[in-house]
Amino acid sequence: MTPTAQNKSLAGDWQSSRQLYPLYVSMAREFVIDVPPCDDLEVGAEAPPAESIELAKQWFLGVDEQIGVHQLRQFLQTTSLSNEESLRILLLHHLKKLKHSDSDRDKIDFLLVQFFSHRAPSPLADDAVTPQLVAEALEPALGKLELKELAWTKPLDELISSANQCSTLNTLFSSRILEKGRKVKTSAGHNYFQPSALVAFTRFSFLMRRVFFRLMHQDLNAILDGLRELELKGVATVDCRKAQFTADEPIDRLRMICQSWKVMFHAEYSSGQPLTMLVDMRGAVDAALGKGKPVVAAKPVAIKPTAVKAAAAVAAKPVATKPAVAKPAAPVRSNAAAASAAPAVKK
Repeated sequence: MTPTAQNKSLAGDWQSSRQLYPLYVSMAREFVIDVPPCDDLEVGAEAPPAESIELAKQWFLGVDEQIGVHQLRQFLQTTSLSNEESLRILLLHHLKKLKHSDSDRDKIDFLLVQFFSHRAPSPLADDAVTPQLVAEALEPALGKLELKELAWTKPLDELISSANQCSTLNTLFSSRILEKGRKVKTSAGHNYFQPSALVAFTRFSFLMRRVFFRLMHQDLNAILDGLRELELKGVATVDCRKAQFTADEPIDRLRMICQSWKVMFHAEYSSGQPLTMLVDMRGAVDAALGKGKPVVAAKPVAIKPTAVKAAAAVAAKPVATKPAVAKPAAPVRSNAAAASAAPAVKK
């Protein structure tokens, strides 16, 4: 590399670092991560020496090790700092690393889907989400791609087809499709970072997210319909112990919990946690209606304590005579394409 080219490369690295710095400082603050400031980035130096640029790189690597993928997901889905350009820079930052940890791979996996969601046309039918469309949308981050068929990514197409045949979240979880897809990713090793593989995994994750949201809304609608039917029959409570609630949970309270889950479950799925509480609640409502045996949800991964606490907090609220249900927050743009494929939840 000529001195001129090297200087341009360093200048580009520094510009990216300056754009990333506010994101990282905000993440560290939000998750109470104690990291010292990066002096030159803190003061906004325009053209620091090469040593400062290297120190900045090491600073980012140090913070990366302390930020989990679930924290990155949560932050980017709630911060106003998240946009197409910040996602592109974050994605390139992780892709350019000389060595990738499992955490780096999972972060890249998430960032690819978020970036594609920002750039995907809307509305977008499932069958229009072709590898070529995904490749074109990812071009600002990955460059112009010449797609190649990779035999080892073929199972992803089969998993998408199987997921589309699932009628409830319970059937999706029981089929272990999410776990099978992750196994394909983790077993790929360094091959995961082949451009054609990145496109295949982005397409898979995007379409799986759509399936999940569609089934989530269907289950929530079924629960809310069931609660109305129980009320008409004079039933006031439901035994929801399998869903980690009480044996005599008031219907009004269950309705409020479902409304809160409209928002909460988007974050929980993004953290890769099967939402078995929702599945178990639907099973409890179906059982109260006499619709077969209670559903026992597949539990391949434990639910995050935050989900239980959040739902319990809703349940702990006193029930008003006419409970007012807060409208869910507008979905972040990154979920817009996925949300548009799912029916609205009934109130």
